[in-house]
Amino acid sequence: MSTPSAPSTTSPSDAPRIVMPSAAAITQAAEQLAAGELVAFPTETVYGLGGDAENPAAVASIYAAKGRPANHPVIVHFSPEGDPGYWSDDVTPAARKLMDAFWPGPLTLILKRAPHIPAAVSGGQDSVGLRVPSHPVSQALLREFARVKGGKSGQGGVAGPSANRFGQVSPTAAQHVRDEFAGLPGVTVHVLDGGEAAVGIESTIVDLSRGFPALLRPGHITPEQIAEALGEMPRLPGQDSNAPRASGTLKAHYAPRTPLYLCDAGQFAAALAVRPAGERVAVVAFAPTLATLPADIAASTDIVKLVLPATPAGLATDLYAMLRRLDRANVTHILFERLPDTPAWAAVGDRLGRAAAAFERA
Repeated sequence: MSTPSAPSTTSPSDAPRIVMPSAAAITQAAEQLAAGELVAFPTETVYGLGGDAENPAAVASIYAAKGRPANHPVIVHFSPEGDPGYWSDDVTPAARKLMDAFWPGPLTLILKRAPHIPAAVSGGQDSVGLRVPSHPVSQALLREFARVKGGKSGQGGVAGPSANRFGQVSPTAAQHVRDEFAGLPGVTVHVLDGGEAAVGIESTIVDLSRGFPALLRPGHITPEQIAEALGEMPRLPGQDSNAPRASGTLKAHYAPRTPLYLCDAGQFAAALAVRPAGERVAVVAFAPTLATLPADIAASTDIVKLVLPATPAGLATDLYAMLRRLDRANVTHILFERLPDTPAWAAVGDRLGRAAAAFERA
């Protein structure tokens, strides 16, 4: 078997690629969803593993394919024309404000679940996560699925957690999904290729099911933006011990197969100096940090060096693809520079911290 080539030492600068499938491909995918099958579809955040949100057997197939705990809720996606009141019997004024401000877009709202919506999508809770994605392919699919279903179920909701095995790196391109589920016995996932995800990390999740706003998962939409729309700051993670369970909020999540450890800028030289001879290590750091490495370490062919994008948005777009490239780079572990502890870096820092938590020593 050939050794995978080392990842580039520079950050990609090309804009994410969007592909629009044919109308026939969209219809086929909608019909597959209506038949209870699984369809991976693109959103602006990551690819989702989609199933009919009103079909408990389809939702169970999502959980089985991902290896996801049955009490861990999924998010229901529907088109801009859909009615949130179909999914929740308590669409509050605060929810309407956030919908008007950020939908379609990378914001998930947790609301009280309407009685006719299966509890399977909520992990058995009385709430439901709702989102209207902005990606043109997901919107086309959701509209067509609503048309195919018709009748009282014509809302066309698709349960769509990230299209990866549970706890692992989320997919931001169609090939990531194919790689993730290839060869899994009894698992068939149809993949609708819409190009590359522009945002690159999962949606912001705000809970409005308990009478006050609470941020459950940080994302592209910031707490400050939420506060501006609502007129009050949401409770932040760590301030709310009674929050409902939500996607992507476990301590260890988004993890590559290769062990990943966070390092402060000044720790790299010492950590690399004591590595065993011939051990191949990846170093992911900002350019100024890499420039301070001793010459012998910097020149070593056993160290794969990647330059971190200088902006949070740049890193968010490439983070998961970068981790997948490193999993193919034949390295023993990844040393990743700790991100700035500022609000701007909070969302991507959250994902990176959960990835590293999977490898914390007891």
